[in-house]
Amino acid sequence: MPAAQAALEIEEPSGAAPGGLVRVTGEWTFGALTKRRRRLARIAADLQKRPRKTLRWDLTGITALDDAGAVWLARALRSAEQVDIDPHFGAMLNQVSQGLLVERAEHRLDPLAGVVTIGRGGINFWYHVRDGTALLGQLVLDLFRSVRQWRDFPMLELSANVHRAGVTALPVTMLVGFLIGVVLTYLSALQLKRYGADLLVINIVGIGVVRELGPLLASIIAAGRSGSAMTAQLGVMRVTEEIEALSVMGVSVSARLVLPKVLGLAIALPMVAFCTDVAALAGGVLIAKLTLGIEPAAFLEALPRAVKVVNFWLGVGKSVAFGFAVAFVACHYGLRVLPNTDSLAAGVTRSVVASITAVILLDAMFAIVFRDVG
Repeated sequence: MPAAQAALEIEEPSGAAPGGLVRVTGEWTFGALTKRRRRLARIAADLQKRPRKTLRWDLTGITALDDAGAVWLARALRSAEQVDIDPHFGAMLNQVSQGLLVERAEHRLDPLAGVVTIGRGGINFWYHVRDGTALLGQLVLDLFRSVRQWRDFPMLELSANVHRAGVTALPVTMLVGFLIGVVLTYLSALQLKRYGADLLVINIVGIGVVRELGPLLASIIAAGRSGSAMTAQLGVMRVTEEIEALSVMGVSVSARLVLPKVLGLAIALPMVAFCTDVAALAGGVLIAKLTLGIEPAAFLEALPRAVKVVNFWLGVGKSVAFGFAVAFVACHYGLRVLPNTDSLAAGVTRSVVASITAVILLDAMFAIVFRDVG
């Protein structure tokens, strides 16, 4: 015997009384609703125009009900007061209605949402400060312990990090540095030509590249390249529970994994920044020759007089601090990754953003502290 199709009929009341009787019969399943979706949509639109509290619903004729039918009826029965239904189907319909109420409550506009967001942000910031301070202190203890027991220090891991963060990063950073030198020299030359101060381009390019742009560019590229790789590596180890396994075996995670990465990037970044400076100055020499007619020999001869040696060492010192900050922030976020892929992706993204922000803040602090140097 074929199953009864889903049906919904509205019986108008006698006289002028508002409302009516809504009789629901047949199978209210996904397959049955799909076949009659257009007719049911027209009836649902008609019900929207009627006062729902005056409607009486008769659902005793339902022979089958699944999730799709229950959701359809639960939405139609909102604010309904007179409902007749089989107790077996009534329990299912009531459960779906409660779920819809929760869904509506979650999407309700909260006037204190901004306050809650600020509060949660403050709490998360405090957690980051607390965990970061603990990690920094542990690294200091591990460093002193490694100095006393230098034979146990993971030199292979340190050299591998120097190679990955330094040697393999040179092509990208030197290319970017060369282009930045070209752009900076060209824009400076356009303005200096108007005042006949062509030779000042050596001062602008030299100090700007050696003291600021070289270390900053190398650090930002390291944050996006090496920092994200460190966070991803530690995050994957967290997801696969390798970090927990090392802790169970008595291996110090900070001494074995974090310290070589931090020291490796702090050692490699000054060398990367130096190569970036050389590439940027090469771009400046090229454009100075093409736009201002300054010979390369004259440019290089005037460069030591324009840029004092203290600016070079200041750039090197900044690079060490930037490398430490980038690696430290990357490892901090890597160790905070939860054992799931969504947390891993979010951790890598936050790590890169936080590393670049830390580099810019440190650069601003160096600029204020050493404003009278050079």
